[in-house]
Amino acid sequence: MKKHVLFLLAILTLAGCGPNNATNPQPPENQTQRVQQTAPQPQRPQNATATADRLAKLATSVPRVDGATAVVLGKTAIVGINVDDRLDRARVGTIKYSVAEALRKDPQGATALVTADPGIVQRLREMNEDIGRGRPIAGLAEELADIAGRLVPQAPTRVPERNQSPAQNQ
Repeated sequence: MKKHVLFLLAILTLAGCGPNNATNPQPPENQTQRVQQTAPQPQRPQNATATADRLAKLATSVPRVDGATAVVLGKTAIVGINVDDRLDRARVGTIKYSVAEALRKDPQGATALVTADPGIVQRLREMNEDIGRGRPIAGLAEELADIAGRLVPQAPTRVPERNQSPAQNQ
């Protein structure tokens, strides 16, 4: 009798562990489910004038910057800042670094060059005026390349490796 009761309990226990398709239906395999995209959309580049205005405004927001002007051509931006001409070089360098840090946070200002040289800042102002008057881009591109060459006289791609002689790199 004991064996029968144990056998009956084992059968009932096993029957309770089986799948119950009536209460837990499986979804069809080819069913699609729509979900909202959560990835951020890439930022579209603005026109050069709007980007230049925004970069100049960012630069002006840095303490001790009295004014700023920016020129953007393609992916190149040069930002000229006005600071008190009585400041020493070290302090001007610190301000330029602060401006570069502020611009780095902007997607289109991340690679901007910053200058406090009064002559270059004046040239940038004149270029902005020329852009406003519709001057041909070719002339502006040459002038901007000249300014960039003054700010960064040696491009990193043109620096020879230490184990090469200068003659091998040309």
